[in-house]
Amino acid sequence: MISSAVIFSALELGFLYALVALALFLSFRVLNIADMTTDGAFTLGCAVSATIAVAGHPLLALPAAMICGACAGGVTALLQTKLKIPSILAGIITNTGLYTVNLAVMGFSSNVNMMRSETLFTLVQPYLGKVYKLLPVALITLTLGVLLVLFLKTRLGLSIRATGDNPDMVRASSINTGFTITVGLCIANSLTALSGAVLAQYQKTADINLGTGMVIIGLASLIIGETLMPRGRLWRKALGAILGSIIYRFIIALALRMDLPSECLKLISATIVALAIGLPAIKGAMKPATKNAVKGGN
Repeated sequence: MISSAVIFSALELGFLYALVALALFLSFRVLNIADMTTDGAFTLGCAVSATIAVAGHPLLALPAAMICGACAGGVTALLQTKLKIPSILAGIITNTGLYTVNLAVMGFSSNVNMMRSETLFTLVQPYLGKVYKLLPVALITLTLGVLLVLFLKTRLGLSIRATGDNPDMVRASSINTGFTITVGLCIANSLTALSGAVLAQYQKTADINLGTGMVIIGLASLIIGETLMPRGRLWRKALGAILGSIIYRFIIALALRMDLPSECLKLISATIVALAIGLPAIKGAMKPATKNAVKGGN
């Protein structure tokens, strides 16, 4: 049996990491850009949040982390649009540089401890009781999910969506694709940094390696959501990203409940990611086999 504590933890982390899935939904699905800045932007959010929270401003740490994440996305967009560096390479370059930036933000220490500092969760704990962690992360994620969907329906949002669909047509319509790409990547990385910022205060520590593999986990969550949610309106796709993140965390929780050695967690995570990303191809391969079996039976 899964205890309530495990369920709460999976929901909390699912909503928390769903911000990364939403960020990748914007960059990977809407803009059609493989943004590799995700790992570094996530750690940047952790570092900024922890440093400002230790200084006594846990609430200010969240918008500050988003601004820093947006700056990281802006650097990637600058490399891509102005210097004509391919998107994947531009993200890798920014991600590499962010390692030193993140260390500098944390005072050139590999981790920051917040055990004696106030956080978002300790501030609301007296008012929310047992859900003092779940309710804030769920509220933050759902609110930003709604705002993202509404933004993508605005004139600028439609231009960003059009840039991902057909950049040549957008340029022919006298729309600056460099600007739309920059805005999209800034928003995406601000969401990623916010996820890192909330995680740092959630676990009361920040580590230089917290963002490692975050882009793969985010893509797995996104693809799980796309598999479960039918294609259709924009809000369904955003909701699918959130649900995919929650389901991914429940899968990880179930794997941990099987009393497997902790050393196997990376292998389990890699297997889940591979299956999640390969699921559409597996389903596509099974359909012809099913049709042939039906024909043979007739």
